[in-house]
Amino acid sequence: MTMLKEPGRKYRPFPPIDLPDRQWPTRTIIHPPRWLSTDLRDGNQSIIDPMDAVKKNRFFDLLVEVGVKEIEVGFPSAGATEFDFISDLVRSGRVPDDVTIQVLTQSREDLIRRSFESLEGSPRAIVHLYNAVSPAWREIVFRMTREEVKQIAIAGARHLADEAARRPGTDWQFEYSPETFSTAELDFSIEVCAAVMDVLQPTAERPLILNLPATVEAATPNVYADQIEYFCRHLPNREAAVISLHTHNDRGTGVAAAELGLMAGADRIEGCLFGNGERTGNCCLVTVALNMYTQGIDPGLDFSDIDRVIETVEYCNQLPVHPRHPYGGELVFTAFSGSHQDAIKKGFEAQGARNDDLWRVPYLPIDPADLGRNYEAVIRVNSQSGKGGFAWVLEQGQGLKLPKRLQADFSRHVQRMADELGRELNGADIWDAFRAAYYLEAAPTFDLVDYEETRATDGTRLFAGTITVGGQTQKVSGRGKGLVSSVLATLRQTFGLELEVLDYTEHALAKGTDARAAAYLECALPDGAIVWGVGVDEDVATASVRAILSAANGAVARRA
Repeated sequence: MTMLKEPGRKYRPFPPIDLPDRQWPTRTIIHPPRWLSTDLRDGNQSIIDPMDAVKKNRFFDLLVEVGVKEIEVGFPSAGATEFDFISDLVRSGRVPDDVTIQVLTQSREDLIRRSFESLEGSPRAIVHLYNAVSPAWREIVFRMTREEVKQIAIAGARHLADEAARRPGTDWQFEYSPETFSTAELDFSIEVCAAVMDVLQPTAERPLILNLPATVEAATPNVYADQIEYFCRHLPNREAAVISLHTHNDRGTGVAAAELGLMAGADRIEGCLFGNGERTGNCCLVTVALNMYTQGIDPGLDFSDIDRVIETVEYCNQLPVHPRHPYGGELVFTAFSGSHQDAIKKGFEAQGARNDDLWRVPYLPIDPADLGRNYEAVIRVNSQSGKGGFAWVLEQGQGLKLPKRLQADFSRHVQRMADELGRELNGADIWDAFRAAYYLEAAPTFDLVDYEETRATDGTRLFAGTITVGGQTQKVSGRGKGLVSSVLATLRQTFGLELEVLDYTEHALAKGTDARAAAYLECALPDGAIVWGVGVDEDVATASVRAILSAANGAVARRA
């Protein structure tokens, strides 16, 4: 089998919704929805090895900690493991007062009764009833008429009311899903939901949750938004319903569909952390919540330590979070490209110089620190990286702020290393290459042992030092207008080495009285060649002496 040249002979485009005066395109999301996590139900039933009680309890605790207030804890009629976990959770008293647990059941009397039994003793709970209503299910799976399918929903609603009446000690809430809503006729979905509302008699004070799932994502997200807006407009007694969304990601737009559905009038979103779920997964609650956060809206969910959230989710699901997953992936805040790195580096510099909190850093829609990530992984270096990348790594790891022209000089060393190793360069690689390139350790020719600087009666400075030359200790001295010029004079008079200083910069490596200093020296040789020297020391003057000797080592290396 191969892909068809005429796929229209096998597949039909999804019909658009007749809604010429649609309002959702002009709306924006201005407040968070009610969130429901279905990680312990929809997420759990879609992983290779369903969670045991230990993992489900750990996941439940995580959801509570994150701030999810409605948690679908399982499908009680699926088996003893599910039933026991739910009943044990109720009896343990571990459900906080501001959290409501929810269970799912098909519209069958015995399954509904079993679901209520699992919740015995709970102070409050949501029972979620569903039955499929789309033509494919009616005609292929059930072989029923529209009226027969509607009667299944009505019968289930009556059983909900009866079972709840037998247990007056619990504050019962109900949810109904016209399963396969996204591929069903809108008028029929509304008809079935209205019939369920007639049985349960919800009010604005005690509304019924109507969940409208994109059980299989079959159209672009704007079509789903049209379906939601149409449903909200035409549902009788709309004020007595909470409209909930349960999108899937078959077309890769589950998050977009949920966001547009909120704009179309929905009140609630169901999904899983990092989009776990059947087939291509459910709507990712992390992505939707943090999308809102970047628009200045508090989502009511806390991902301040997103790496710990990922660790728990990966442990419980035994599935990895993709390194490119929005917000949570290992690489989502990382730039390898040179131009990207330069823009990010400049963005951080500008951010630090401003007097306001407004976040404006190119390529980073959110501050990684808000999610507990540090800045060290923002820029990483490989063969595609530019000078801004390794400069950032050295600044973050060593405190060095390399002048632009020194960055250009060192870039050839980094590029050569990246090409030779054929992999990403880490901070240790770059620091080792920097120390070798500018002779910060194991200097091949000149290395400082000690020195003294004195002022002569004529105002000049006298440098008197002990250095190693080719491994041999030697006393040297020279005179100049300042420390730098006196060291240069020493090199010229003693070793015949001519260096002309073109640029000199220095800075502290850290704050405080015990801070070290770095000095950078750009020098020209008699033949016009440029060499750089770098010195690091607790004393800024000594750092400058080391920088000169570093440049001298470079000059000697060029002559060799």
